[in-house]
Amino acid sequence: MGSVDDSLAALPAADRACLQRVIACAGEVRPDAQDGVSYGLPALLLGGKPLLGVAATARHLALYPFSPAVIDAVAPALDGFARSRGTIRFTAARPLPDDVVREIVRLRSLEITGP
Repeated sequence: MGSVDDSLAALPAADRACLQRVIACAGEVRPDAQDGVSYGLPALLLGGKPLLGVAATARHLALYPFSPAVIDAVAPALDGFARSRGTIRFTAARPLPDDVVREIVRLRSLEITGP
């Protein structure tokens, strides 16, 4: 197992499944992404650069796309989700839509690798 799997293993089942779904969606878009750590978060890396990170806190789950521009680009699809410049917060009861996760990964990939 890698950093992401190790981090998710200790979570409650619903939170673990929700974050595993985020990682699975990312893998559909970028099967070449590698498991790793970035900014202390379990993350997927693309060419050694952070593609996205995930975390669980006591109150929510979080996706870190490492890009305020990517969050701004998908903001219209995030109605009702709390977010900041670097974080999108959600819960297992209200997960991020798969298509939004895929779009985040697509946009972040473009930032890393170019068109």
